[in-house]
Amino acid sequence: MRDGAGPRDTLMERCRRRFTITKRVEDVLDEADRNPNKLKRSLNVLDITAIGIGAIIGAGIFVLTGVAAAVRAGPAIILSFILAGLGCGLAALCYAEFASMIPISGSAYTYSYATLGELVAWIIGWDLILEYAVGAIAVAIGWSGYLVELFGAAGVQLPVTLTAGPMAGGIINIPAMFIVLLLTGLLVAGTKESVRFNLALVIVKIAIILVVIVFGVAYVNSKNFEPFMPYGAWGIVGGAGLVFFAYIGFDAASTTAEEAKNPQRDLPIGIIGSLIISTALYIAAAVVLTGMVPYNMLNRAAPFAYAFSQHNVIWATAVISAGAIAGITSVLLISLLAQPRIFFSLSRDGLLPKRISMVHPRFKTPYISTIITGVAVAICAGILPIGVAAELTNIGTLFAFFLVSIGIIILRRSRPDLHRPFKVPLVPWIPAAGGIFCLVLMISLPAITWYRFLAWLGIGLIIYANYGYHHSRAMKKKEQAEAGGDSQQAEGDDRMPDAGEPVVDVVQEEAD
Repeated sequence: MRDGAGPRDTLMERCRRRFTITKRVEDVLDEADRNPNKLKRSLNVLDITAIGIGAIIGAGIFVLTGVAAAVRAGPAIILSFILAGLGCGLAALCYAEFASMIPISGSAYTYSYATLGELVAWIIGWDLILEYAVGAIAVAIGWSGYLVELFGAAGVQLPVTLTAGPMAGGIINIPAMFIVLLLTGLLVAGTKESVRFNLALVIVKIAIILVVIVFGVAYVNSKNFEPFMPYGAWGIVGGAGLVFFAYIGFDAASTTAEEAKNPQRDLPIGIIGSLIISTALYIAAAVVLTGMVPYNMLNRAAPFAYAFSQHNVIWATAVISAGAIAGITSVLLISLLAQPRIFFSLSRDGLLPKRISMVHPRFKTPYISTIITGVAVAICAGILPIGVAAELTNIGTLFAFFLVSIGIIILRRSRPDLHRPFKVPLVPWIPAAGGIFCLVLMISLPAITWYRFLAWLGIGLIIYANYGYHHSRAMKKKEQAEAGGDSQQAEGDDRMPDAGEPVVDVVQEEAD
């Protein structure tokens, strides 16, 4: 028995050490600084804030507000937005601390690698594809649908065969593919240029939202706020669970950490600032909408347009449509900007082929990962229905928020000595509250969403087992350090080698 137990214990110990290997924050920063595939630092605090707002505020502000008011909270949807904003704020604080401390491309993937180990980092990296790439597919299909409606309003009927995928009664969705490939080309040409375009879209959609709010205030009737809580306190909670998904996207700002000029200052401001601005706009829009017409009349696809039509303000429909198009385009642009930087970080760590992390010699953008993402999203947007693409996005986002919140608690205990330009207050209580908030919302999702989520993670684990497990740069460095007689490594220390220690075989890495 004892003779047979030894090898099994050795194998188990090897697996444990392999999957829990972490990167020291100092090593993460040093590796990124020495790596020839570095991204250009060109973004300021305004750019980063605009990225956050661009990712958060889409057409949903013109749709979700009315639906949530009608079926969940009534006029108390105002409180639902505040509650959801506070819940997201807990996660945003955690992202801000990590982003200021580890200003490296990769977002939650990089943070997990430094706290929870390589296996969890791979899982969260694979999970982020759900938030960005799969979300981009759904947004692109939605953009196509809005374009078809606008042409229809102008008397031009676009053929269904060329504006919908096979599962939606057509052959291929050309508008969805076109907008994805167009934005992909812009992102390859330059991050700063793409962010300037996003800033222009953000200015347009905020201006339109403010116009709607300012003109809508004149038609607010205080009687429409009675009863204020028709569905009770639980209705407010239910409304928060629904409108929470209108906040998804502020974490996209953290994926650009390696391109920020002053990441320690600008990233926390950009992440938290974008969330505050978006929450204020959501609350103001909710007040105006539920004050213009009774809440039980708002369960429709275009509640703002309906509310203005009830007061014979016909021009508002065109304005709202323009705001929705600007909102959808900016959300799609930021999703296509964020996802390649996850692939870029996975590749730079050896968990995906090295070529994916190549930077364009002229534009200084991760062009290979951007092209891969754009082509894959375009193909899927051309053939999939919007429901299949959208249903996985929410659970992937919540899972990322949950792990980042837990990661703050772990790193505060394991590395209290690290320099933190921004600190989450009241640790561990605020990160724990953020983690619990996300976990509760995940549990509330339908069982079929969980099944598909677990299946997605299973596919990711297969890819890791067949490639990432064998090519991990962190593990190769650790093994070389152990072979070189590093006694601390032999005792199980997961510290990665410093700059002067052996580095992985360059010839082998090029072959990968």
